[in-house]
Amino acid sequence: MSTMIFVNLPVKDLDASKAFWTKLGYAFNAQFSDENAASMVISDTIVAMLLTEARFKDFTHKAIADTATTTEVLLCLSAESRGAVDELVDAAVGAGATEPRAAQDHGFMYGRAFEDLDGHTWEIMWMDPAALQGDGVTHGVS
Repeated sequence: MSTMIFVNLPVKDLDASKAFWTKLGYAFNAQFSDENAASMVISDTIVAMLLTEARFKDFTHKAIADTATTTEVLLCLSAESRGAVDELVDAAVGAGATEPRAAQDHGFMYGRAFEDLDGHTWEIMWMDPAALQGDGVTHGVS
């Protein structure tokens, strides 16, 4: 069995967050969703748990980060092509997200970012696998 990741994110308005992500083509697993949480399926091994702030506080004694002034995490998802990067980020901006910086184009790697309705930063990137094959180097992505 592959290792799965469940990213837990606090949201101010669960219904608005679900509507935003639905506009981007993501679906929710009803089995793990209720009025306080929505289980957004990103892939077979990646799930984002969108939790109302009250529910999120059940899991931590720390304050929830104010995403207007603080970055608590940078979430990076791969895309199948440069065009897919642009398509997703453009759709996110069209659905109410903001784009915090210009695209980054390194030739073999291309990425853009958006901040969702709650200020969480999502980086969408594409890497040319042919440019990376066989060089024996571990490439970091930021």
